[in-house]
Amino acid sequence: MDCIFCKIAAGEIPSQKVYEDDLIYAFRDINPQAPVHILVIPKEHIASSASEIDADNSHIIGRVFEAIAKIAKQEGLESGFRVINNCGEDGGQTVGHIHFHLLGGTKLRPQML
Repeated sequence: MDCIFCKIAAGEIPSQKVYEDDLIYAFRDINPQAPVHILVIPKEHIASSASEIDADNSHIIGRVFEAIAKIAKQEGLESGFRVINNCGEDGGQTVGHIHFHLLGGTKLRPQML
């Protein structure tokens, strides 16, 4: 499989890891849109976006959000943060592996969705 996020999670492509467990990998975005911008991905390839969540993989997405809570605390985001999942080309998704953007470290604009 030629998925950049699968390769990052497997350690084949370097990244700035901030969290890892048996199912989840999180790393700093190389083009940050906020002082804290972390991508949180399942290690298992789940194609596309939230439109691919089903009964077989929803437990993994639950673990993604558990990891997001841990990472937010670790990063000192007590004042708040935003989690974004871009779905499909029209939604701004550029990598076909489900992933979530954790943004924070500043007061985020309401228009930034």
